[in-house]
Amino acid sequence: MNVNQHTPMASPYGQPQPGYSQPGYAPLDGGYPAPYAPYNGPASKCSEQVCPARGPPTSGPPPVSAPQPYNQYSHSQGDMQNGPPPMTQAQPRPASSQPYNQGAMNLSGPHPSYPQHYGPQPTVHQVTNQMTGMQITSGPPTPAGPGYVPPHSSQPPISTAYSAAPQPSYTQAPPPVSSAPTQPPPPSGPATSQQYYGGPPPPSQQPFNSSLPPTSQQQFTSSAPPPPSSQQTFPPTSYSGPMPPHSQAPAPPASQPQQSFPPTQPPFSSAPPPVSQPAFISGPPPPAQSSFPPRAPPPSSQPGSFPPPGPPPTSTPSGQYPGPMPTQQQPPPSQPTPYHSGPPPPRAQMPPTSMAQSNHLPPGPQRPPGPLGPMQQPPPQPGMQGGYPPQQNGAFGQVRGPQPGYAGPYPGQPNYGAPAPAPAPAPPAQKRLDPDAIPSPQASDMPAVQKSRHRIDPDAIPSPIQVIEDDKAKSTEPFTTGVRGQAPPLVTTNFQVKDQGNASPRFIRCTAYNMPCTADMAKQSQVPLAAVIKPLATLPPDETPPYLVDHGESGPIRCNRCKAYMCPYMQFIEGGRRFQCGFCSCVTEVPPHYFQHLDHTGKRVDCYDRPELSLGSYEFLATVDYCKNNKLPQPPAFIFLIDVSYNAIKSGMVSIVCQELKTLLDYLPRENPEMDSVVRVGFVTYNKVLHFYNVKASLAQPQMLVVSDVSDMFVPLLDGFLVNVNESRLVIESLLDQIPEMFADTRETETVFAPVIQAGLEALKAADCAGKLFVFHTSLPIAEAPGKLKNREDKKLIGTDKEKSLFQPQVGFYNNLAKECVAQGCCVDLFLFPNQYVDLATLGVVPVSTGGSVYKYTYFQAQSDQERFLNDLRRDVQKLVGFDAVMRVRTSTGIRATDFFGSFFMSNTTDVELAGLDCDKAITVEFKHDDKLSEETGALMQCAVLYTSCSGQRRLRVHNMAVNCCSQLADLYRNCETDTIINFFSKYAFRGVLNSPTKAVRDTLVNQCAQILACYRKNCASPSSAGQLILPECMKLLPVYLNCVLKSDVLLPGADVSLDDRAYLRQLISCMDVAETHVFFYPRLLPLTKLEGSSLPVAVRDSEERLSKGGVYLMETGLHLFLWVGASAQQELLLNIFGTQSFSQIDPNVTSLPVLDNPFSKRLREIIDSFRAQRSRYMKLMVVKQEDRAELIFRHFLVEDKSASGGASYVDFLCHMHKEIRQLLS
Repeated sequence: MNVNQHTPMASPYGQPQPGYSQPGYAPLDGGYPAPYAPYNGPASKCSEQVCPARGPPTSGPPPVSAPQPYNQYSHSQGDMQNGPPPMTQAQPRPASSQPYNQGAMNLSGPHPSYPQHYGPQPTVHQVTNQMTGMQITSGPPTPAGPGYVPPHSSQPPISTAYSAAPQPSYTQAPPPVSSAPTQPPPPSGPATSQQYYGGPPPPSQQPFNSSLPPTSQQQFTSSAPPPPSSQQTFPPTSYSGPMPPHSQAPAPPASQPQQSFPPTQPPFSSAPPPVSQPAFISGPPPPAQSSFPPRAPPPSSQPGSFPPPGPPPTSTPSGQYPGPMPTQQQPPPSQPTPYHSGPPPPRAQMPPTSMAQSNHLPPGPQRPPGPLGPMQQPPPQPGMQGGYPPQQNGAFGQVRGPQPGYAGPYPGQPNYGAPAPAPAPAPPAQKRLDPDAIPSPQASDMPAVQKSRHRIDPDAIPSPIQVIEDDKAKSTEPFTTGVRGQAPPLVTTNFQVKDQGNASPRFIRCTAYNMPCTADMAKQSQVPLAAVIKPLATLPPDETPPYLVDHGESGPIRCNRCKAYMCPYMQFIEGGRRFQCGFCSCVTEVPPHYFQHLDHTGKRVDCYDRPELSLGSYEFLATVDYCKNNKLPQPPAFIFLIDVSYNAIKSGMVSIVCQELKTLLDYLPRENPEMDSVVRVGFVTYNKVLHFYNVKASLAQPQMLVVSDVSDMFVPLLDGFLVNVNESRLVIESLLDQIPEMFADTRETETVFAPVIQAGLEALKAADCAGKLFVFHTSLPIAEAPGKLKNREDKKLIGTDKEKSLFQPQVGFYNNLAKECVAQGCCVDLFLFPNQYVDLATLGVVPVSTGGSVYKYTYFQAQSDQERFLNDLRRDVQKLVGFDAVMRVRTSTGIRATDFFGSFFMSNTTDVELAGLDCDKAITVEFKHDDKLSEETGALMQCAVLYTSCSGQRRLRVHNMAVNCCSQLADLYRNCETDTIINFFSKYAFRGVLNSPTKAVRDTLVNQCAQILACYRKNCASPSSAGQLILPECMKLLPVYLNCVLKSDVLLPGADVSLDDRAYLRQLISCMDVAETHVFFYPRLLPLTKLEGSSLPVAVRDSEERLSKGGVYLMETGLHLFLWVGASAQQELLLNIFGTQSFSQIDPNVTSLPVLDNPFSKRLREIIDSFRAQRSRYMKLMVVKQEDRAELIFRHFLVEDKSASGGASYVDFLCHMHKEIRQLLS
């Protein structure tokens, strides 16, 4: 069966699972009292629902033993007895064995937009008409997809794809053509003048149409447009029908009437495209690339034809990669030849995916209807059922390979690349356009001139915006988690989650929702198997927070052997008296107080009344056995440690902090908004010595105690240092008013750092509680004291093998200090205000190891940075946080967690220890096989986090996740999530710089990515010419995103990026979740010409060529907001935003927009506020005027362009990846 029609993620996203229909956890009648408050809808305060204690504890947690093989799930998933509805498998994605056509990427064509809706397939006839019609339309097609800029008018309509083809660079005029040869097509056809590749095509290479073989050529040239075809309806973007067969010509946007030819004439598409056409067929062929005429292409597109027989292209220097690719140089064929160089036809026209084009092809014969002679009917290719093109995953346009039966000159024609000789009889248009097959011509066959003209059209390559918009369009229903192995909507899509047995994607996202069954398969594909877990993630208001379950003194029910917690994957047997563990298959007795009867399906009758039996995420109230030293914890404390050296006073930082704390202390974290927070507070100031303050409620004035012996730190007072805010409010306010005055005239410039953390740690030890230290620090600690540092910044080491030493801590002292902090549950948050090098790689060790955060405000200035600093401080103090946390990830037999990335400490190989864990921290976990997995049972993982809540309660938060397993590589490639893979790769690479030179780290990433794509190409895509780059549908953005990681400041810094900045970003990204790494590596760029309604304008791609001088754009990177103003922006826009009509009067130094009374200004400010609300750090707004100095900073984030530091543009990198893939395949 042909896969082509399925969308890769065809699984029904939001279908309610059978069995989950129950309204809520209402106790079943008569059933045993539910421990839970009835679960009707979101609980208002989940935490309150505690259940009554159940009977005496039966046992403490037994020792953990190794998991044993397990076959629990052997029942097809449906019978798990209790639990989420049977984890039904997500609808199978099309079987892997099928030719999955989704991918040939023809780079050259425009990328179609991807939404793939599959509707009824149009008849062949329609399709053809469509294609032909498209071809003809005159005028630039309307831009298609979101985010695309309309092509220049010079572009021919896309559909002309073939027609336009031989671009100049193509010298290959198609084989001699008898057809109407050189006269340029009439204007209505694609305009010849288009400079596709740089100049009007020389006559000989007229757009392909002119030279098409007569038959196919249908008089393309006639100027009368054919009658509009009936099918005009597919709007390109959402193409719901199958794609036009191969016409590669993408369908014209709906808006444009498609004119079609009368069927009688064979549609254009039937003509074989010139072979050399680049693979991306959807647009004009890439000239350059394909320009190398194929070496005599094998006559057929059969599998054997992979690489065109010619020497593998090497013309491009491989060095080309990071550097910009010389424009002219023709990419070697190895490059994706398919890319085509001309401007791609506008997207709009493309068939939706051109990449996936084939996905939409109708199964039927691909040829366009029309009188095709027998010759024309292409023989079906082997392996392609029903005439579909073979699996084109992600192809960028269809390309066509030499087809069987191609008569005539095509095969091997000697002068394929040269201007066409006099027209010779053209081969009949018989062949079916096989998308996957256009071989790329070899460079060697190309005339020199051509080589120099190469330029791949950026619209012809996969567009992140298109993928993001398509995902938004298809994710309309709530995402229900009851289906095992179903990939969630992208992080850029707003969607609601309904927990039905697997954790919400807000808590866990996986790189692959279909894990390979064996280690060999995993190794072959090289796809990393990892999960990004954000255990305390905040949920939107319309989703219920995890329920809190109280099992009384006996504590949570667990498996005797592996110690996994009760969850939906446990199966009850023997009438409910025992349960079999889903992780290790061990059978455990059910304690009497937890016993319940089973219904006829083998599920417990109280299944839906108990979160732990029916939900993916929930919390257990922990008993004293789960507490440190077997005693319940004390409420946590917050200690504020403020640097009062000369720099801190002079910058205004000290007075701002003191002023803010007076009000902020009323907002300390609490679980119940009606209650006062139980968190106690303490204050310390320091420079070379430390000053502790006694703020006991009974004092009239605070008392200061100075500790000058910083080498042996101790806390000089016990009583009165940590106090309750409400009781000591007057004393605290008096202290905060006095600190700035006391140190106003200080001349002390030296500071200490390690003793400051030791002081906070000792205070927490004395109070026997966990807590958080907020350290406000300004400079490199050079005063004599433990942890003293020296300035080791050395730009000469950058790019050498010694560069890695700059990312490692200078001294080992801080690693030991971090270990002590973790043991006490002391989390450190560091706010840095440096004016020069402070060695963040060393100062950040304690915050990073304790689960804390580092905030950096370089060259802090009170007036411009105060807003950002105060917003970060407020959020940091108020957010919900857990202390003294330990996280363990258990898995079912066959895989295990082997590596962890994030801000934490590990004293053994399994437990992730976090002195503090807040709602913004994510931990990335990598899994490896230790045995085989089975397709029936899938793979399970359970993340359990034991922590102390901010109210002092010990709890266990549990997140469960079940994914499918597959024995076919195509199923793995159909169920991956690129954003999560990039999160993993970035963390893996950023940790790698500690031990390897950055160049080695970059090479490793490129190599692994090439292996992933080469494995797909070799094992899953249908055979096609090696000149084509074929990407899996769900990974077609892997190259663009990976290139952003490679160009990041950590791996490829510009000259102006300091070492501290690189260390800061390295630490910051280590604990980011998927949504944050996505916007960090590929910033969101919104055009602000029209802001109507509540929806956001569709973003544009991150490239300078997408910016129009007359526009204004808002860019968000997760850390910064830029408002870019074009030099000729319309006066009305400027008036609405800035209140001034002239570009020259805009003040680039403003950090907030003026509050103007017009709808545009209000909406823009709302958008900015909503972006800030979504991120964990406050983004300062920077206004960038075109041609201004600040534009250099802004351009740094236009990640599809070449970077100032030498990073490749997206187009060049794609060519480089294609070359790497071809080398691996050959």
